[in-house]
Amino acid sequence: MALDRNPVPNDLSAFWMPFTANRQFKKAPRMFVGASGMYYKTADGREVLDGTAGLWCCNAGHCRPKITEAIQKQAAELDYAPAFQMGHPKAFELASAVRDMAPEGMEHVFFTNSGSESVETALKIAIAYHRARGEGSRTRLIGRERGYHGVNFGGISVGGIVNNRKMFGTLLAGVDHLPHTHLPENAFTRGQPEHGAHLAEDLERIVALHGAETVAAVIVEPMAGSTGVLMPPKGYLERLREICTKHGILLIFDEVITGFGRLGSAFAADHFDVMPDMMTTAKGLTNGVIPMGAVLTTPAIHDAFMQGPEHLIELFHGYTYSGNPIASAAGLATLETYREEGLFENAASLAPYWEDALHSLKDLPHVIDIRNMGLIGAVELEPIAGEPTKRAFTAFLNAYDKNLLIRTTGDIIALSPPLMIDKAQIDELFGKLSDVLKALD
Repeated sequence: MALDRNPVPNDLSAFWMPFTANRQFKKAPRMFVGASGMYYKTADGREVLDGTAGLWCCNAGHCRPKITEAIQKQAAELDYAPAFQMGHPKAFELASAVRDMAPEGMEHVFFTNSGSESVETALKIAIAYHRARGEGSRTRLIGRERGYHGVNFGGISVGGIVNNRKMFGTLLAGVDHLPHTHLPENAFTRGQPEHGAHLAEDLERIVALHGAETVAAVIVEPMAGSTGVLMPPKGYLERLREICTKHGILLIFDEVITGFGRLGSAFAADHFDVMPDMMTTAKGLTNGVIPMGAVLTTPAIHDAFMQGPEHLIELFHGYTYSGNPIASAAGLATLETYREEGLFENAASLAPYWEDALHSLKDLPHVIDIRNMGLIGAVELEPIAGEPTKRAFTAFLNAYDKNLLIRTTGDIIALSPPLMIDKAQIDELFGKLSDVLKALD
């Protein structure tokens, strides 16, 4: 059957789109109908350079043969197998492959279906871990202002993006927040900013306020992505680690975005050389092709549950699709693609070129900050008075018209291309973005 390239397949009313200005979109739909490598294909035959790896997830690029073949083969061999009290080989193979790629000390993998579910899983494991050790009073969770940890109730409770929280009631009780690290004195920083490590000390204040014996976990993105690409100040993550260790608090790194090569290392924990107690992942685990996430834990956390009679369930948590066979096959093929093509190494080697190209936009109209690390970057724009987000959204629409996909959050343009990008495509990306910015009102 021929691919239907009609840009408007129906009246579009049935699909309530996520994180979308639905009415605006449905008046002028932007439809992708194909993809290959670094480019999307539109219904009207244009090729659009992917400057965002889909939604931070297609790290290996699009429609990669090894991943496609693995999915097709698995669907014909074993489409589904229950994960409760049963298993299938590829879930165990993928868990081992993830463990081998992870920082030393991350030995166990609990599969989920998304970053949001990974966060919920990690938060539940943290609370249950303390209870299993006889410290059931440790139920308090600490997130960070401007943090993004998915869209489930646990994630938006520890998260700190106002619009993701304000419409949904009182959220979880017993949650506190560290201050964000976005300081004006760090404008136009390349890599980690110099100022802001002292903000980690606020954790001591929160612990003193509530008592260490009540705090289960601290969760932060080592590099905050969806809020607008905020880099950790030098020494900040190290200090969080020290304070958590001092008070017996678990430190969770949300690596849903930074995991699988985004910063040039497999994980941000490797990049910053700071070891958390748990890591949440998703997105790049399967290259965004099949929904899947995972929580990685240390043996100390895992083994705390492996007590009592062996016939009893140790953790009353999981999902129908945990370790789904087709997702597992996609994950294995994705990790093989990263390794065989040296994509993490490519990201690391291109990071300086990417950095220079990004910062070349510094003097363009309305640009008030630029920041970068690995193959990720942000261009912060001065908001239009009384119309927040409008300037960046206009840039998004104009970039699409110029065959470039960018991501915006507030008045910040976020960039995170597939790790297979080359110098010519970096030049193409920033050439088009420069034209977009020069034309902004």
